[in-house]
Amino acid sequence: MTVLGTPERAAGATALGAEAARALAAAGLDSDGVVRAVRAALDEDFRYGPDVTSAATVAGRTVTAAVVAREAGVVAGLPVALAVFDLIADYLGDWAEVAVEPASGQVRDTSGPDLGPKSPESSGKELRGAGEGRTTATAAGPVVTAAGREAAEVRVTVTALVADGARVRAGDAVLRVSGDAVAVLGAERTMLNFLTHLSGIASATRQWADAVDGTGAVVRDTRKTLPGLRSLEKYAVRCGGGENHRMGLGDAALIKDNHVAAAGGVAAAVRAVRAAARAGLVIEVECDSVAQVREALAAGARFILLDNMPAPILREAVAVARSYDGVRLEASGGLRLENAREVASTGVDYLSVGGLTHSARALDLGLDYSGAG
Repeated sequence: MTVLGTPERAAGATALGAEAARALAAAGLDSDGVVRAVRAALDEDFRYGPDVTSAATVAGRTVTAAVVAREAGVVAGLPVALAVFDLIADYLGDWAEVAVEPASGQVRDTSGPDLGPKSPESSGKELRGAGEGRTTATAAGPVVTAAGREAAEVRVTVTALVADGARVRAGDAVLRVSGDAVAVLGAERTMLNFLTHLSGIASATRQWADAVDGTGAVVRDTRKTLPGLRSLEKYAVRCGGGENHRMGLGDAALIKDNHVAAAGGVAAAVRAVRAAARAGLVIEVECDSVAQVREALAAGARFILLDNMPAPILREAVAVARSYDGVRLEASGGLRLENAREVASTGVDYLSVGGLTHSARALDLGLDYSGAG
């Protein structure tokens, strides 16, 4: 590891801990993709060297803190937070080398002979949360100062207090962390950036899902995602009660207006895509009129995106489509939370909402410190 410049991690990079890996797998997230996203974020923070401020002021100290909701919402991204704390060791320069141990709620002293587990320091403060102790990741290892002198041992214990997808109130604690202050402070902003962003998406999605509850319609996202964060943002949509549309360009075909214009019509576009697509690939056709819906259905399309249609036209399109077996309909464009239920009640199967990912406001979460050593 280096003190100045971008840390060099190729030869001795910290592996993702077992608990974080299990949490990511349980969430259906690709560990390699999450690691890339977390490292990209940490690279930005540590591009110009280690956290000199923390190293100069809190080196050798411990801290206990909790991520606390400042407002009501839905949590998403806690497995990613665990990954941040797993990977922070590679960015502490010569101040720390962290080895992650299996989570047990205990920390093993590695600075000398194995004397058995030590319990993490108590915060001395009750934290309000739902389902405390769901996932715990523990990191431990010796700290070496920039001058090469061995310092206090690094211990960081992270416990998710709620599950992703849980509704929280203002004041609820969602994650507890205790241990080496330099490591905690180094990971804090990156961890919160992921948690607040993903929780904001989950919270917005939950509002839409609640708005259409009981209609039979489902809220879906789009590909309007931040570069590099698509899988995480779409995961947050699932945490909020929504479903995912295409993950990329190849897992389904979507014939849009430009494709129709280039092909010479809806039917011609459907035929061309069907001839080129692999067997079983879902083919969806964007239609902006009932006439186009009829043309698409006659051409064999069974998944129709109804673009920017007011509710009366949506009902007409639904009536036409329901005379065919197995047709699925998706309303898109001009959707607002205020008219979501009206649109869902027209009989469509899905509401496509790009704003879930491209415009969701971050959920206000903060790291509150409750003890220091």
